[in-house]
Amino acid sequence: MSKHDEARRAFLIGTAVGAGAVATGGLTGDAHAQAQNKGTAAQPAQPAAHDHAANGGSLGAFLNADDSATVAAFTERLMPGAPGKPGALAAGVLNYIDLALAGAYADLQDFYRRGLAQLDAYCRTQQGKPFARLTGAQQDEVITALEQGKAGGFSWPSPQAFFNTLRTHTMEGMFADPVYGGNKDFAGWRLVGFPGAQPVFTKADMESRAAFSRVAMTGLKARA
Repeated sequence: MSKHDEARRAFLIGTAVGAGAVATGGLTGDAHAQAQNKGTAAQPAQPAAHDHAANGGSLGAFLNADDSATVAAFTERLMPGAPGKPGALAAGVLNYIDLALAGAYADLQDFYRRGLAQLDAYCRTQQGKPFARLTGAQQDEVITALEQGKAGGFSWPSPQAFFNTLRTHTMEGMFADPVYGGNKDFAGWRLVGFPGAQPVFTKADMESRAAFSRVAMTGLKARA
């Protein structure tokens, strides 16, 4: 893993720890505001039991094959995997985002459609290929341009709003409860040492500085 990849992982993990690492989180401010400004209405969540293939290229609950490949590649650059260190792909972040867009985040469907189309158009202009077919280094250059608002050809959403939304949803997919489609096998929780949806913590648990290990890690589905 390169120093750049390590820095990305460290940033997301550190931010997750600071935020509690476990909440599903709401819409990002920029994304929600822009979606409402475009007149899109939130739709009721739809039940789904979908899971993507590991390569991120299968058809999903909302994302088509091409968009799935782009989101999979983008989120993996934000949270890259390494031997013994699960990244976005291994943690099911793509599945989380896909299910969210088909349900609770349905008001961001047009935001994603337009953002992904503008992203690939920018990549084709700069590199002659869509984002998913670029090298890791090229993808990082594109992501940096988005983050800094320097990627051309974007109208709505803005490049920074699109980047911020993808980063927030990547964090949600890594660290929210697995019942929402991400954090596969508690990958994100294991990274930050979170014990899961335990029904009760004793006084000794709360006062201990050691990692919680009294009972097995568990999620909301097991507690239901």
